[in-house]
Amino acid sequence: MDGDVIKLLCDGLPAEAVLTDPDITRSYANDMASFCPAGRPAAVVLPRTVDQVRHVMRTATALRVPVVPQGARTGLSGAANAIEGCVVLSLTAMNKIIEINAVDRTAVVEPGVVNAELSRAVAEHGLAYPPDPSSWEECTIGGNIGTASGGLCCVKYGVTADYVLGLDVVLADGRLLRTGRTTAKGVAGYDLTRLFVGSEGSLGIVVRAVLALKPAPPRQLVLAAEFPSTAAACAAVCAIMARGHAPSLLELMDRTSVRAVNAYARMGLPETTEALLLAAFDTPDPAADLAAVGALCTEAGATEVVPADTEAESELLLKARRLTLTALEAVKSATMIDDVCVPRSRLADIFEGIAAIAAKHRLTIGVCAHAGDGNTHPTVCFDPADADEARRARESFDEIMALGLDLGGTITGEHGVGLLKRDWLARELGPVGLEMQRGIKHTFDPLGILNPGKVL
Repeated sequence: MDGDVIKLLCDGLPAEAVLTDPDITRSYANDMASFCPAGRPAAVVLPRTVDQVRHVMRTATALRVPVVPQGARTGLSGAANAIEGCVVLSLTAMNKIIEINAVDRTAVVEPGVVNAELSRAVAEHGLAYPPDPSSWEECTIGGNIGTASGGLCCVKYGVTADYVLGLDVVLADGRLLRTGRTTAKGVAGYDLTRLFVGSEGSLGIVVRAVLALKPAPPRQLVLAAEFPSTAAACAAVCAIMARGHAPSLLELMDRTSVRAVNAYARMGLPETTEALLLAAFDTPDPAADLAAVGALCTEAGATEVVPADTEAESELLLKARRLTLTALEAVKSATMIDDVCVPRSRLADIFEGIAAIAAKHRLTIGVCAHAGDGNTHPTVCFDPADADEARRARESFDEIMALGLDLGGTITGEHGVGLLKRDWLARELGPVGLEMQRGIKHTFDPLGILNPGKVL
């Protein structure tokens, strides 16, 4: 069967677009998630045009071969992992920014465009594309759409789904579907665009996206506040939001995360603190906003409040936050990065619960959070060669997800379900919700060849 697939693929694709060398295809087998199995692809295809993607899907349908779409493979849920004998469809070569329209404030892009490259391109027009995942220098827009990515600025500017106006999607049978609009408003028919955002390549292959842009905001200034406990820091977060402030960023790092960043990058962060809160404003008078938020932090028990005076100081603080996951990965030889989101009012409860889980399982678990959204990223550090420690890591991961649901939250705020959390999805959705979602999957992919085994 592998030979048939490769022959038919090569009939409609340039030779350089079809990779079959096992040593090369093996490097496309998985994303960055731990504890997620990955199979051996029969081939890896790197299309450059929509017609080439359509040829791949027609071939896959004819031979009933599974297709796993991929971006930069920076995902953390196993959604891009290959399955045995599949065709990996890597969209990184479709990386053109087709149009930037300053009047309509839109950008039209191919799925392989890197997030940071788009941000820099639209900045030349005085515009901004706000969604900024921590991996923004590597991750692609197609991958961001597939997982409905968020980022540090979501508290003020929203997530990827808020910026996707329309999509061109190649369906499982090779047909081309256009969804959405290029206008500022539009309510014609069901919102199929939103349906594809976050579907992790299980409903179709995104080959073109129309994205909304914003006017570039003023440069932001950042404040750092040290707290004697995560509970006090979370109380400050609640006070900031309850008073109606609109920070462009509100991030929280626990002591484990702070120490990991210092060890990794020698950032000079305060290691005596139990929690470090970063707040930023990109308003016309950010200094005044930081002063007001600083007062709330002091009222909540902050031991030190330091507003940055310059953009350079602000960028240094943000760099520390962006390095958190990388720094925690250096603590042990493997990590499991959770993505539990809870109501802001329960933020202190999940930090307290995670600390108890870490103590129970005798593990290092660092927590950073998009605190303004209640989206926490507990990172379980462990040695996979130690069978007992690996078991405890997996158990702690599951307990954290259960805790999030018990607190009225969700198992994933922005990383997606993939393979890692598929078994937990049923608990969150309930039987009726799961049945409806499976019905949608069958409508778009009746043969079950699009990223099978992921999400549902």
